[in-house]
Amino acid sequence: MLNYIKTFAADEDGAVTVDWVVLTAAIVGLGIAVLTSVSNGAETMAANIETELNTAVPDIVF
Repeated sequence: MLNYIKTFAADEDGAVTVDWVVLTAAIVGLGIAVLTSVSNGAETMAANIETELNTAVPDIVF
């Protein structure tokens, strides 16, 4: 039984999976952080463009 516990403790097969899970979680977290910081500016810019387009008077030339 003691030999089985030593073998189990020395086994590193699942360690790579844990690394990938942590790395993926970090990338997702950074993506969400970038999205929240950029979304406010993008919404403001879209509102400004909408205002300009609604108030623009086209020159009608015949």
